[in-house]
Amino acid sequence: QVQLVESGGGLVQTGGSLRLSCAASGRTFRTYTMGWFRQAPGTEREFVAGISSSTGGTKYADFAKGRFTISRDNAKNTVYLQMNRLKPEDTAVYHCAARSGFSILVSNGEYDYWGQGTQVTVSS
Repeated sequence: QVQLVESGGGLVQTGGSLRLSCAASGRTFRTYTMGWFRQAPGTEREFVAGISSSTGGTKYADFAKGRFTISRDNAKNTVYLQMNRLKPEDTAVYHCAARSGFSILVSNGEYDYWGQGTQVTVSS
């Protein structure tokens, strides 16, 4: 019922910033809890950040706390991930995901819809 398209990835130096965007189709975006996940080559996909459909509350992985900020604009059907003070270990493909309901969950299997991803590369 929803399609997700990420953008905003690119190449950045250590300590730099990027802002990722995820544009969603449909008219019920506000009912979905949104999450960002990332996957580096040879690794499992891991949770980065999530934002609730109800309260706007957020949840972050430990590595993202204090550096990354997730936000959403329901009028624009868009969720964002602001990434600051980037490190080489942040290099990965970043995926946007959506699930019905208000709970922010960290497991890949709890999300129903996925974008194709956008590449983030942080140089040393």
